[in-house]
Amino acid sequence: MIGIRSIAAYLPSQSVDNIAQGARFGESEDFIRKKIGATRLTRKGDSEETSDLAAAAVRNLIQNSELELQQIDALVVVTQNGDGCGLPHTAAIVHDKLSLGSDVAAFDVSLGCSGFVYGLSILKGLMQETGLKNGVLITADPYSKVVDPEDRVTSLLFGDAASATWLTADAVWNIGRPVLATDGSGAGNLAVREGRLTMNGRQVFNFAAMRVPPQIRKLLQQEELEPADIDLYCIHQGSAAIVDTVSRRFREVQARFVLDMDDTGNTVSSTVPLLLVKHFHNPEFRRILISGFGVGLSWASSILTRRI
Repeated sequence: MIGIRSIAAYLPSQSVDNIAQGARFGESEDFIRKKIGATRLTRKGDSEETSDLAAAAVRNLIQNSELELQQIDALVVVTQNGDGCGLPHTAAIVHDKLSLGSDVAAFDVSLGCSGFVYGLSILKGLMQETGLKNGVLITADPYSKVVDPEDRVTSLLFGDAASATWLTADAVWNIGRPVLATDGSGAGNLAVREGRLTMNGRQVFNFAAMRVPPQIRKLLQQEELEPADIDLYCIHQGSAAIVDTVSRRFREVQARFVLDMDDTGNTVSSTVPLLLVKHFHNPEFRRILISGFGVGLSWASSILTRRI
């Protein structure tokens, strides 16, 4: 059975002081810390493209695991802000930058904040159907390419990052059956128009507050588990306020919901894998619930179970 063997991340060296940025918009340090949750926002360099972030994450994965580049036979990039205008697909560009062989399946998945959960199931299913041995799931969605620095709603939230997750049969974590959902009627609440990101913050917040907790409960019921059976809840780090609101619906395990976005901000599809990088190897955790939600509107949840 295909599962997760290792995971790595790449954070650009540049960042924005979000407290100073907030002051420019008349927002207090207390608001930035408690509601936004990020005092710094990572930013890719002017010469860095999405594929550069993605390739760097894969190189970090290679450096910190037993995987070798020539063993990769599947490469999936989750992004909605790929290189150029999205043609060719970013996975092909990453493939070239890593000098991979021609017998590699490489393609993009156009999803945002739910993309990591979707991507795990897509790549797992592909590998099990085709017999591929070593797949790498990349998340790289630098919103700095589309954020208007003069837009208070979006410029205080988003940071740039990338992750790379190794899927193989000799795995550490099993990937559970996900619960997936979409509400296309809310697509206009988070969209790019004329090259700039626009967001109805109130509607996106309400969506997360209303739709995500029931999905998590549905997943727990599907797996015949109670909230206390989950050791760690790694949900999308949309903002500190969103994580707090969702966690409050699970009072008995609220302390198990991770909030860790202070140095990065909302990195879209990379928020959940960035959390996993820090907690993946902790032997105390046997079950980790992951949940991504946002642009689409789209939301997806799954449970990772450590193999004994």
